[in-house]
Amino acid sequence: MADPVLAPVVGGTKPLPVAGVLLDIDETLVDLEGAMYQALREVTAPYAALTEAGWVTLCDTFGRQSEDIYDRYVAGEITFAEQRVLRAERSLAAVGAAFPDGAAAAAWLATYETVQPRYVRAFDDVTPLLDALDAAGIPYGAVSNNVHDYQRAKLDQAGLARIGVLVGIDAVGVAKPHPAIFREGLRLLGTSAGATVYVGDNPGHDVVGAAGAGLRGIWLNRTGRELPEDVASSVTEQITSLGEIPALIGLA
Repeated sequence: MADPVLAPVVGGTKPLPVAGVLLDIDETLVDLEGAMYQALREVTAPYAALTEAGWVTLCDTFGRQSEDIYDRYVAGEITFAEQRVLRAERSLAAVGAAFPDGAAAAAWLATYETVQPRYVRAFDDVTPLLDALDAAGIPYGAVSNNVHDYQRAKLDQAGLARIGVLVGIDAVGVAKPHPAIFREGLRLLGTSAGATVYVGDNPGHDVVGAAGAGLRGIWLNRTGRELPEDVASSVTEQITSLGEIPALIGLA
């Protein structure tokens, strides 16, 4: 193992060696948005004849503009299938279209669930990071706001079977930013909170949530988004690529 990597000093306490790294999955390890958008264009075309601008609107509505619907699934209010159909209906409405009936919506869902996994890919900066962590002897894993088996299949499809530690919302019955889901990741990783880094693309759920569980939270901001004001004071580390992580934790 490489020499211990020191975490930042917090509150004047002695820094701890960075002993582990936990990561979010969607938009951190895996380009879910890219997979969704490609699949949406393929399976939604029979229901909407759109210009390029129209497809951008539909895809953006399905993804970034429907996080409230996904949050209802995470909270247990609706099923995973129901949240997908609701997002599709909202997206079609945004471009002046709609499913003709419930049967069409069900057929769309079945086709989308078959097609979308084919487009799942890991970001280019994932493998180099995991290689660096392996070389340094630092264990890593993933903590996600979806169920374990669904995310396991996604990681495997993306060529990330090497990520053995995986915690989903079904593991402890809560989702990020609840501290319990991060603590389950720590338990499986075998590291302490103060010696573990968590990296994710959602500043609230990932960074502030991780910090609430005692981890060092780092915001992955791939697209240069503006930091929301309500969490700005709590997000102190920001990167645009996972390639920056080794230097941040002292590996390069």
